[in-house]
Amino acid sequence: MSLIIGYILDLIIGDPQGYPHPIRLIGKLIENTEKLLRKGCKSKEDEIRAGVILWLAVVSVSFIIPYLILYAAAKINLILYIAAESIMCCYILAVKSLNDESMKVYNALKNNNIDEAKYYLSFIVGRDVENLKSPGITKAAVETVAENTADGVIAPMIFILLGGAPLGFLYKAVNTLDSMVGYKNEKYINLGKFSAIADDVFNFIPSRLAALLMIAASYILKMDYRNAYKIYIRDRYNHKSPNSAQTESACAGALNLMLGGSSYYGKILVEKPAIGDNSREAEAEDIKRANKLMYMTSILCVILGTALKFLLWQHVFL
Repeated sequence: MSLIIGYILDLIIGDPQGYPHPIRLIGKLIENTEKLLRKGCKSKEDEIRAGVILWLAVVSVSFIIPYLILYAAAKINLILYIAAESIMCCYILAVKSLNDESMKVYNALKNNNIDEAKYYLSFIVGRDVENLKSPGITKAAVETVAENTADGVIAPMIFILLGGAPLGFLYKAVNTLDSMVGYKNEKYINLGKFSAIADDVFNFIPSRLAALLMIAASYILKMDYRNAYKIYIRDRYNHKSPNSAQTESACAGALNLMLGGSSYYGKILVEKPAIGDNSREAEAEDIKRANKLMYMTSILCVILGTALKFLLWQHVFL
């Protein structure tokens, strides 16, 4: 019930801005804990150990605090418990915010304002955007929607279904740790190693379930579901991450686009394999189509996930 209410709240109001925001608080906790742990690092081994301690500390706090809040709420009143957990679920999910941020790029492209489109795109992608033209801008936005359908929408839902909002926040901590310290650069190659590996482990099953749900969503939306399945089977490992190409390949197939490929990051060309076939040139409407896929995929996850949990509950307790 909390997931359903939280999902509906997210569709209506999106991601509440400003403090107190649990995910931003997790980010501040990571930042401050990292600074504290770095003071004792004098070698590569020290940094690796500090990275493990950082991960354990942040993940533990992110689980324990919402757990205690909900435990206290349940002691007071069941309605209060459901209300509190529903609000937590709303914070954890990122359906509307993902749509809204990508649609800013879409609207700028529809108004033929390339500079504005690149400006909004720079907030949701890590690559350099200065030299991108309209098709490249569109593909980058579509890739972001496709990838974040897995780790910003479906994976949090799955962890909420498994262990309520506390487990959902634990997952968000794992994901935020990877996005903040899980880099293979000089600063984080050692300290962020454990966080990067943990994120791959936590997303391994959810990313694959998200891709399968996306293929089903493409069928419901009358998109090219056969090609979605074909490209998924063929290109789902065309990425350095074992998980990122799962939903990207399904989306590329459903939209008959070629995604991925080499891009510039910090003015350095990073070679990456392509995902999908170059059947046609990307157009602004593809951002809208990717968001429709993301919405339908999330709806399927809520319906199927809650139905399975209800059936399991009946089997175990009745």
